[in-house]
Amino acid sequence: MLMLCLSDVQGNLDALRAVLATAERKSFQKLIICGDILFPGPQPLETWRRLTASGALLVQGLGDKAVATIEPAELIATSPHEAGRIEQLRKTQRELGDIILERLRRLPSQVRIPLEDGRELLVCHGSPADPSEAMTFDMSDEELDALLVDDPADVIVCGMSHVPFDRTVGEVRIINVGSVGDAPDGKPSADAPPQVAHATWIDSTPTGLYIEQIAVPLV
Repeated sequence: MLMLCLSDVQGNLDALRAVLATAERKSFQKLIICGDILFPGPQPLETWRRLTASGALLVQGLGDKAVATIEPAELIATSPHEAGRIEQLRKTQRELGDIILERLRRLPSQVRIPLEDGRELLVCHGSPADPSEAMTFDMSDEELDALLVDDPADVIVCGMSHVPFDRTVGEVRIINVGSVGDAPDGKPSADAPPQVAHATWIDSTPTGLYIEQIAVPLV
């Protein structure tokens, strides 16, 4: 089974299209999205439609939970930046509508997938222990191990940090798939548009896993 694993699309439909256009060269069986699917835009509704039409397996990220549960009128901005984010939240909620917001609210924080070699893969946004805490490339083995649980699965596929990596800690393989909508690679500033979109191919076979992490150019 060949899986295309993405994360942190953040409503960036152009970046998602670029990744899927590249992926069309391979016949993959499953599309996995590790959370932060739609917010802050700029095209959350069309992004949702594209992913659901593709039958993507979706897990809930922090941005998804915020869009689905936070009432913008109850927030108080302390800076122009915060005011802009609150307005974007309000706009996103209006665009998505109640039905999609409820579907976002009900997304699971984790999904387990059996692999052909008898092992198990766990999909999450941040970490198995805490969906709000990222597993990052610069953490020590001890720090990563602290974010695992007693039964973490054999392979963890996650996002949130926006920086892809592939590490093995003890007997657990951790694959962070980076970000589609806001990859930091080559950006001159945090507010600049992304230059690339990350994607990870995971080919599950009876003899093991084959991993390829790529960066799709956007400019």
